[in-house]
Order: sequence, then C-alpha cells, then structure tokens
Amino acid sequence: MLATLFGVALAHLVAGLTDPAASPVLAVGSQVIDLTPTPMKEWAIQQFGTWDKPILIGSVFAGVLVLSAVAGLLTLRRFEHGAGLLIALVGLAAAATINRPVFEPVDLLPALAAAVGGVAALFWLHRAARPAPQAPEDAAAAPQHVPDEAPRASRRGVLVAAGVLAAAAAVLGGAGRWIAQQRTRISDVDLPAAANPAPPLPAGLEEKVPGISPFRTPNGDFYRVDTRLTLPVIDVDDWTLTIDGDVEEELTFTFEEILAMPMVERDITLTCVSNDVGGEYVGAARWLGVPLKDLLDRAGVGADADQLFSTDVEGMTISTPLDLATDGRDALLAVGMNGEPLPLEHGFPARLVIPGLYGFISATKWISRITLTTYAEQDSYWTKKKWATDAPIKISSRIDTPKSLTTIDPGDTFIGGVAWAQQTGGVARVEVRVDGGPWTEAKLGPDGGNDYWRQWYLPWQAESGQHSLAVRAVNGDGETQTPVRMTPFPEGSSGVQEIVVTVS
Repeated sequence: MLATLFGVALAHLVAGLTDPAASPVLAVGSQVIDLTPTPMKEWAIQQFGTWDKPILIGSVFAGVLVLSAVAGLLTLRRFEHGAGLLIALVGLAAAATINRPVFEPVDLLPALAAAVGGVAALFWLHRAARPAPQAPEDAAAAPQHVPDEAPRASRRGVLVAAGVLAAAAAVLGGAGRWIAQQRTRISDVDLPAAANPAPPLPAGLEEKVPGISPFRTPNGDFYRVDTRLTLPVIDVDDWTLTIDGDVEEELTFTFEEILAMPMVERDITLTCVSNDVGGEYVGAARWLGVPLKDLLDRAGVGADADQLFSTDVEGMTISTPLDLATDGRDALLAVGMNGEPLPLEHGFPARLVIPGLYGFISATKWISRITLTTYAEQDSYWTKKKWATDAPIKISSRIDTPKSLTTIDPGDTFIGGVAWAQQTGGVARVEVRVDGGPWTEAKLGPDGGNDYWRQWYLPWQAESGQHSLAVRAVNGDGETQTPVRMTPFPEGSSGVQEIVVTVS
C-alpha cells in the first residue's frame, strides 16, 4: 500500500507538470463517470450533491489501496507476483487515459511514473524486509548466541524505507497538487465595457427576508455540476474558438478577437437538469458576452444544420437545437460573470449561456468549437446517454426559508424563496399553501426580466405544532406549475415542493 501511495504521488506530480486530468486516479475516476448508468449517476448527485466527485475519487482510491494490499500479500510469496499486480493496476489507469476524448502520448507519462515509482518502492521495501543472511567466515569463532540481530536490522531497514517513502509521497503529492493549482489559475483579463449594458439590477429581498436566496448569486456560491474531476489547464493566449461544419466559411477567433467584438450584458438564471424539485442547482447572474447569433451570422449557417455541436477544450460535447439557440432569445458566448472574468470552474475563458434551456444542452463551459451539423450525423455526450435533445426549463419554485424539517419559533415570521419561468413570460405569481389549505398569493420581489428568477415571500403567523408548506409558480401566460412528479431524467424534474416544519 505504501509503495502504491508513492507511485500515485509521483504520478500526480508528473500530471501536474503535464495534464492534471491524466493523474491515474483521476483518469480512472473519469472513466467510471462515463461508464456509470444514468440512474446511478443521478442518485449520486441527489444523495451527495457537490460531494459526489470527492466521494468518487475517494472510492476509486480506496479500491486501489485494497488491491495494492493484495499485491503486498502476493509479494510475500514472490516479488514478481506483487509487482505484476501493481503494473496491472497502472495498466488500467493507462487504458482510461488513452480512452479520454482528447489524448496525446505525453498523457501516459503519469501512468509510467506510477509504474516505475511503485515497483521500485515495492522492491526497496521487499529487500529491506528480508533478514540479511549471517555467514561468518570462521564458524568456530562465531558467537554461540546472537539473539534476533538480523530481524532487528530488518525492522530498522523497513522503518527507514517506509519513513522515506511516506515522506516522499506526501511531498510529491503536495507538490503535484500545488503545481496543478498554479497552472489552473486564470490570467488577468480586462473585460471591455458592454456596448449594450443591462439596466441596474434592483435590490433584492435578502435583507428583508433572512434566509432567502440572494437576488444575484455570488460567483463563489454559484452551483457547479459537470463531469470533470479536475479543472483544465488553459493558456488564454493559445485558446481559440472555431466555428465549422455546415457553414459558408469556417472561422477561428482568438480570445482578443472575441473581446474586441460588441458585448452585451444580460441577467440570466441557469438551471441544471439534475436539479430535483426544491433543489439547489440553480443560480442567477449577470453575464457579459457576444451574442451567439452574431458569431453564427459571420460564419453563415447552412441549410441542413439542426444542431450546434459544441466541444470543450478536453473533448466534452454538448448538443443544442439550432432553432432554439437562434429564435431571438439572448444566447451568449459569455466571457464575464457578475462583473468579473469567468471563474475557471464556470468556464473561463468562454462558455455558452442560452436562457430557458437546461445546462446540459445550453451551457458548454471551456468551449473551443461549435460545429453546425445534424442530430442524425453526430451524437453528443448526453444524447448518447438518452437524455432529451429538446429540454426547456420547466416552471419551478423553491422554499428557501424556513428549511425543511427544522424547528422555528412561534409568532410572526416569513415563508420565502425563489421561482423561475424562463421564456414563458416570466414569473407572474407565486402561491403558497399551508397545511393543505387554500393557495395564498405571495408577495413578489423585484423583477429582473423573464430570464431571471423572482424572489417571493409570504408573512406567516406560525402557531405551535407541525406544519406542511407548499409553493407553486404561475407564469406570464397564466400556466401554473404542474404538480405531476417527474424525476430529472430525461428532461428535467417537475412537481410541487412541499416541506414539513415544526413550530415550537
């Protein structure tokens, strides 16, 4: 196990210098994500939330350590058997690395380092654990009794080797992590002013209704759901965006050329398709970017294309219906978020933001290519997994305060939360029901536009006892949020959130 830890740490250092995603444990973890059935993946997201990735990495690592312990037992019989199992484990990591969407031969260096380092460490420990043979030249002159001298030397050797390897593993692993963090720090970018700025966003209700979601979600609190176990290394000076496929002219833009284009600001709420009823995978921000239609018009869209097949810098693919991306909604190639350059975890240097569509068909992060093609010709990552190709965001609402299954004091209080109904006239009304009674209209917060969520609250005289609270939204077209329950797969969840609180 110690030899494996050393090999993995050495590989992590090499990956930090080449590509962090090629670190063996992360490469295997990414492969596990790709092979995991959709129901199990959704279950993990619902159960573990943003901890799903650390739990996955920990599970893979635990499995590796268990198998390395088996290799150690095999080594007791014959060194070659244990070393062979370690090499086989590294071979699995190498296969996962080769199977990545974007693979280069240099990506195998971390796996090679793990194999060489792990086997060398195992050999050192194996040699140190073997008692040194005693063969005195003059048997008659040899001492009659030397109690456990060889075993004591063996234990000292093992302790020295173990101590050195443990310290080296800690240093190498820490150095690899530090190097990866430094390489994934984004460059200083001066964003241009918007040629078409959004009006000032009104003050929200968060000061008036404690516990309600802020009207604008801070970048650090914005949800993140993707398949990546480590952030990509991107040099903004080398980054380009290519538009190709069924176009009149294939175009490639540098980041400087994108920034030189007329920018617009838009307030848009994003929602993940994995967001369950009342879930937290939704956030609202002010985005700065280039209208997607402007870029497509420059390339000239052909007559046959029916999808935008977008690809990120490491080969992740997402499909967007062309008609929905170009129907007049404020679809953006975004470069800024809440007045700052995109954080790396949210897509720096550029990402798609298309309002009214769930993120898995509209919000490609770290985008590097947009191919105009047809659904018959190409299937994206999520399309292959049988998710819907056309997934408009459903009318939804959420109770932020009080929290479900909490105990609150009796007396005057509030029930509050957020609601969203993009591309359907926005949120016109929010209604709350207490203990199965009649629906009561809540007070709405400020209006940020149809593509932005709406805060709401209802004053409540809370009486002692257990109470059920439910909320639903009504859009500008008069359509009421459906009470029919539906799981996120394949086109987003639906249903009315109902929680239970205790007043005491």
